[in-house]
Amino acid sequence: QLDVAESGGGFVQSGDSLTVSCVASGRMLADIAMGWFRQASGKDREFVASINTRSGFTLYSDSVKGRFTLSGDNAKNTVYLQMNGLKPEDTAVYYCAGSEYGLGSSQSYEYNSWGPGIQVTVSS
Repeated sequence: QLDVAESGGGFVQSGDSLTVSCVASGRMLADIAMGWFRQASGKDREFVASINTRSGFTLYSDSVKGRFTLSGDNAKNTVYLQMNGLKPEDTAVYYCAGSEYGLGSSQSYEYNSWGPGIQVTVSS
């Protein structure tokens, strides 16, 4: 059974950087895809980024492209979302999700395992 768990959220100032991570268990990272989604207060959950470490495929939403970088360490079964140039509008609960389908799409229904979420707050 695939399980994922996030870590590393926190409170930062506008323009700061923050890296959050997600560890997968039950499956090898190279055999799955991992995605990050976020949900701001009062808004729908939205796609942030995804990765398939076997193929090297990565996908980013337009709102984070050029500022966020998603990478993976297969030896640690962990993915890292490096967030640079954070803005107050990046404030949200960030969810890591794992997909045994391995596509790494932006569609939440692909992902069959979700972490509990971590809060990222960006102050202006």
